[in-house]
Amino acid sequence: MSVTDLSGGFSSPAADAARAFRQALNALARPGEIVEVSGISPPAPLGGAAAALLLTLVDHEVAIHLAGRFDQPAVREWLAFHTGTDFVPAEEADFAVGRWEELLPLSQFPAGTPEYPERSATLIVAMDSLTASGSRLSGPGIRSEAFLNLPDEKTLAANAARFPLGVDFFFTAGDQLAGLPRSTKIGD
Repeated sequence: MSVTDLSGGFSSPAADAARAFRQALNALARPGEIVEVSGISPPAPLGGAAAALLLTLVDHEVAIHLAGRFDQPAVREWLAFHTGTDFVPAEEADFAVGRWEELLPLSQFPAGTPEYPERSATLIVAMDSLTASGSRLSGPGIRSEAFLNLPDEKTLAANAARFPLGVDFFFTAGDQLAGLPRSTKIGD
């Protein structure tokens, strides 16, 4: 891999990472709200929002699982260069990235324990598009209701029903992202 293949990270790492971190927090605090994250040019198939999340939330103490088409040398080398992360199987992951079907079943990821519910994975789900339509969301951070085109309402509702256990999600499409914490109720 050449040096140019490792470019495409934050142009101003401290400021850009702080901005992306704030956007990620806002996305989780306001489930279903779609926000724009730009300024990153990662190797395919990573989109800008997924890459910004990974560069912001992952470091040498955090393990990541690359699922399906995301598990390729260019992505591994780019993430290793920019974050120093370790790549692990799903059951050991702090974070995972992939398409919905590549991340299933959700039960393979850490969901926390009753004593330590925060020891769960966060999944970054790459989608073709994000729209404020489809599944009805309610709960903390949502005034009355919000809507988001989720890939599998039934599976996501089952994950939310396990609260305080379960996994958290970021859904990304290109430079867009939306957060879905496990505390969010999905459906009726």
